[in-house]
Amino acid sequence: MASKRGLGVAEEVPEGRHLPVRKPLNPLDFCPQNACSPATIVSSPSQQILDDFRRKDRVHAGSLIISVFGDAVVPRGGRIWLGSLIRLLQPLGLNERLVRTAVFRLVRDEWLASAPAGRRTDYLLTPSAEQRMDEASRLIYAAAMPQWDRRWRLIVTVGEFSSRDRDRLRKALTWHGFGALNNDCFVHPSVDLIATFDALVAEGLGSLLDRLKPLIAADAALGAAATDAAMVHSAWDLAHLADLYRDFVARYRPVLGQLREGSFETSDETALLLRVLLIHDYRRLLLRDPVLPDVLLPSDWPGQKARLLCRELYRRLLSASERHLDACFQLADGSVPEASPRLHERFRDPDLLSLPT
Repeated sequence: MASKRGLGVAEEVPEGRHLPVRKPLNPLDFCPQNACSPATIVSSPSQQILDDFRRKDRVHAGSLIISVFGDAVVPRGGRIWLGSLIRLLQPLGLNERLVRTAVFRLVRDEWLASAPAGRRTDYLLTPSAEQRMDEASRLIYAAAMPQWDRRWRLIVTVGEFSSRDRDRLRKALTWHGFGALNNDCFVHPSVDLIATFDALVAEGLGSLLDRLKPLIAADAALGAAATDAAMVHSAWDLAHLADLYRDFVARYRPVLGQLREGSFETSDETALLLRVLLIHDYRRLLLRDPVLPDVLLPSDWPGQKARLLCRELYRRLLSASERHLDACFQLADGSVPEASPRLHERFRDPDLLSLPT
């Protein structure tokens, strides 16, 4: 299973409370006016989602920028001129100062690096951030969840831990999808234990490894033993996550219905904005999700509907949103990088299920 490290470290980037989040800007003049002019505001499910985002009192700009890099910048070479990034995010209500400040903080936290080109500057992912993005993409854009080999991965603590170290370990393993059976045993059905230990080292917990015992356990199939479902129920509280998935489906399903019916014309710019928010919201859900195999989840698990909805809506928005990027995405030297053909492989794997109309 792909690690979740790349999904959301930027969620922790603090936003300066003194920043004027909604101060209007004069438009930048580096792309054709007819291609980058604001979309006409018409009441529709699509417009409702955009308006709801713009009305937020506080936006985690760093987190949103990471979503934009992973979804739109990486397929075009992994770098973008800062002015182009500002222009792409401006229609969502993020002003120039907020974007600049968020980018500088991402540089400070080693998510982004700068590459000056004359009087302009490109920003690109650092090697470590690029690795995280690769891991995240395998999880976000998968058309189906991984199959389970019916073995459990366990990490058992051995020896004494200070309260601080135990709390840090618990938070780190929870971040990587593990559930806790008690204070000394963490479980997951499919996570890569080697990748998990590497991640603990990268997160400054390497000194704890000699007190952690990784195990892979098979079911002994004793008739009176606890079931796999009981293990899931004991290790994770999925009720709140299920509600969040239902909210996601309720928010985006009207947009999908609108596109299926062809009853509303969506501009190229609106398609990109919807695509950005769709992937941003879905990524934030995956941050909370232990990503259990389907066989361990309830038959009516709403995460399945959310994945199928995200898959279809993304595919329907892709062509129009890429036209907007062709018109407005620039590097510092003025060139417009083409999207990689691999972009169109996202969500392409055949799926046995489909979202009902």
